[in-house]
Amino acid sequence: MRIKFVEISNFRKLKSTHLDLDKKTTILVGANNSGKTSAMVALRTFLMTPTRLALRDITIANWTEIDVLGEEWEFEAETTVDLDTLLPALDVWLEVPLSEIQHVVHILPTLDWSGGLLGVRLRYQIKDIGKLKAEYVAERVASGSAATTGPAGEQIKLAVWPLCLTDFLERRLRAHLELAAFPLDPRAVTRPGKCGLAVPQDLPASALRFDHPPFKNLIKMDEIAAQRDFADAGDHEGGEDKAEAGVRRFKRRLSDQLRSYYDRHLDPSKTPTEKDYEALGAIQAAERSFDSRLEAGFAAAFEELEDLGYPGMSNPKLKISTLLRTTDGLKHGSSVQYQVADPSGDGTKTLKLPEDYSGLGYQNLIAMVFMLMGFRDEWMRVEKAGIVGGENVVHEIQPLHLVLVEEPEAHLHAQVQQVFINKAYNLLRKHCDLGDKDAYCTQLLVSTHSSHVAHEADFANLRYFRRRPAKSKGETPTTTVANLSHVFGEGDETKRFVKRYLKATHCDLFFADGVIFVEGQAERILVPHFIRHHFPELSRRYVTLLELGGSHVHSFRDLIDVLGIATLIIGDLDATATVKITDKNGHETTRWKSARPELGRGQQTANSVLKEWHPGLKLIDELAALPPSDHATSGDGYDLYVAYQKPISVESSSATPTSVIPRTFEDALVLTNTAAMADVQGSSTSAKIKAIVTQGPSGADLADELFDLLKTAEKAALALDCLMLADPKALKPPTYIAHGLKWFETAVGKEIAESELKAGSIHGRG
Repeated sequence: MRIKFVEISNFRKLKSTHLDLDKKTTILVGANNSGKTSAMVALRTFLMTPTRLALRDITIANWTEIDVLGEEWEFEAETTVDLDTLLPALDVWLEVPLSEIQHVVHILPTLDWSGGLLGVRLRYQIKDIGKLKAEYVAERVASGSAATTGPAGEQIKLAVWPLCLTDFLERRLRAHLELAAFPLDPRAVTRPGKCGLAVPQDLPASALRFDHPPFKNLIKMDEIAAQRDFADAGDHEGGEDKAEAGVRRFKRRLSDQLRSYYDRHLDPSKTPTEKDYEALGAIQAAERSFDSRLEAGFAAAFEELEDLGYPGMSNPKLKISTLLRTTDGLKHGSSVQYQVADPSGDGTKTLKLPEDYSGLGYQNLIAMVFMLMGFRDEWMRVEKAGIVGGENVVHEIQPLHLVLVEEPEAHLHAQVQQVFINKAYNLLRKHCDLGDKDAYCTQLLVSTHSSHVAHEADFANLRYFRRRPAKSKGETPTTTVANLSHVFGEGDETKRFVKRYLKATHCDLFFADGVIFVEGQAERILVPHFIRHHFPELSRRYVTLLELGGSHVHSFRDLIDVLGIATLIIGDLDATATVKITDKNGHETTRWKSARPELGRGQQTANSVLKEWHPGLKLIDELAALPPSDHATSGDGYDLYVAYQKPISVESSSATPTSVIPRTFEDALVLTNTAAMADVQGSSTSAKIKAIVTQGPSGADLADELFDLLKTAEKAALALDCLMLADPKALKPPTYIAHGLKWFETAVGKEIAESELKAGSIHGRG
C-alpha cells in the first residue's frame, strides 16, 4: 500500500494541484514562492493538525466570492455562492493491493472493489451555515452603528470590525469549521489536463461522510519542519495543538535528541517490564544509600533546627528523600562526547570533547538522523512505545508511514545535505520488519531550494512546482506540479544526456526564475559580467547559466517546456555553404561546409535550435533579416528568445563603414569593442588581437583575421583579460546579446510583477 497521488484544492497558491508521490522518496523543487511549502503545510494541516486552518490558508482568489456571499447575507438577497466549494480540500489516492484489503475495508467505496486505487476526500466545510450567517449579520449591524462626534458636532462613522465576511472569518473561522471525509470513485479519476491543473471529481449529493477519521489507523505521519520562528509568529497563536506532536521542532544538540528518544522508548519508570526491574532496583538502592549519607552529614544541623521549637508545630522532624531521575545524566552539556584520540591505544586514556566542540554541520546531521530514527522506532513500537497503556494493550501499527522534511538545507551545509538525502530513506527502513519487505510502506517527502539535494536525487523523484501567472485581474497566480519522470520516454537517449549533464554541472535549473543557454567558455565568463554592469534589474533575479554546444541545446526543449521558465538561448549562426568534393570513389559530390556568413549566397545554418526549435528557419538570408520581435516566442505558457549574430556596421580605414556578420561570439565582442580592446592585456591572445585592431584593416578583413586567430586561440583567456578592464562598463555586449538580455530582463521580471499586482489588487492584502 502507498499514497499514489494527492490533489490539493483552494489551499494558498494551490488552487487545483495534482502531486504524484514516488514509492520511496519524492523531492519537491521549484523557484522561490512556487508553492512547495504550501504543499507541505497542506499535508500537515489535513493529516495532522486539522484545527489549525486559518483564513489566510484559503486561496486568496476565493476571497472576492466569499465577500460577495457576505453582501448577499447583509441585503437578504438570494445567495449565489456556495461557501463550502471555496474552502480547502485534499484528495488522497492510495494504491492498495487486494491482499491488504483488511486495512482499508472501512473506506471501500463499493463492495465489488477488487484492488487498485482508493480515494478519500478530506474537505473543510461550515458546521452550520445558518448560525454563521446570523452571527455575521449581527456583527455587521453592530459595526454599522459605530460613530463618534466630530469637533463641529457632526457624526463621523467609524470603520470597525468586521468590514466584510473575510474580515469576520479571520477571527471566527475555526469556530464554524469542521473537517469531513468522503469516499471517492476510483472509476472517475481524471488525470490533469494539458495545463497541468488537477481535475477533482464532483461529489454526488448522496455522498455519505465517514463517521471516523479514515486515516487514523492507516497513515503514521511525522515531520521535521524548517525553522521559521523568527519570521512566522502566527505559527504559535493560541498555543500548540495536541495533534502537532508529530511535527518535531529541530533540536541541534544530540543530548536533547537522546533525552527525547529515552523518554519515548527506554525510560524504565514508564510501564516497567522485567527488563527494567534491575535498573529500577539499582536506582532505588542508590537513593537509599544517598539518603543515609545525607542524613549523617546533616544530622548536627537538623538537631539545631529542631531545638527552635517553632510555635504551633509539634516537634517537626526534617527528613531527606533523594529522587534520582534517569534522565539527569543526559541534561548537562557534556552528556554526549566525541572521542577524538586514543593515545594509550587500548582505550584506557581516550581524549574526548563535548558535542558542542564538533562541527555545526555534523551536529545537525546527527540530530536530524536521530529524529528520523525516532520516527521509525515510534512507528514500529520499539521498546516502551509498544507497551504504552500496559503490556496487554495491543497497538496496531499503521501500514503506511509518511515522513515530511521541510528544507533540510535550513539545518545542513552543502556537503552534509548530499549525505542526508542519500541516507534518509534507508534509515527510515532500517528495522527487521521493514527493509525490502512489503508489509509496511515508508514514503519520504522532501521540499528543498538546494541544488545539492536535487543533484543527489534521481530524475524520477523530482516534482517541479511551476508558477503560472494569473489569467485575469480577479485571480491570483497558481501552481501546477510536473512529474519529471514523465518528461522523457523510457530509455530515451536525450533523457540520459540531460540527466548526466545536470549532474555533471551541478546546476540550479530547478530553482531559477530564468535560464540562459550559452555555447562556449567565453560567453560563460562574460555574460554574467554584462548582466552585472549593463542590466542591473536582471542581476537581482535568480538566473542560471548553462554552457552547452549548439548541437545539444535542443535536447533540453522537452524539459524547458515542462519547467515553463523564461529562456534565453545565445547561439551562433553557424553558416554553411555548399562545396564540391570528390568522394573516395572518385565521384564529384556536394557537401555543406562551415563558411563565413554572407548574404545572397544561399547559405544555411547548421544550428539545430534555429532550424528545429525557434525561429524554425534554415536560410542565412532569412535569419539575418528576421525582425527583433520575431526572435521571441511565447509558446506553451513561457517566454523564449533566441539570439544569434546579425549584420553589424564596422568602422574601417575607408570612409564608408562595412556591414559584417560575425562568425562567433569572440568576433562579435571584438568588433563591438574595437576601442576598448586597446586596453585589454594579459594573455598572448589579447596582445595579438590588440595588434590586429591597431593595424585598422577594413571590416571584412578585420573579421577574417580575427576568425583565423580565434580558431586556435585561448578564448577563455581573452574573456578573463576583459574582466580586468579598469572600467567594467567600457566593455559592451555584442548587439545581438544586448537585445537578448534586454528582452530577458523584462521576461524574467514580468511574471513576478504581474503576480504581485494581481494579488495585491484583491482587498489590498494577502
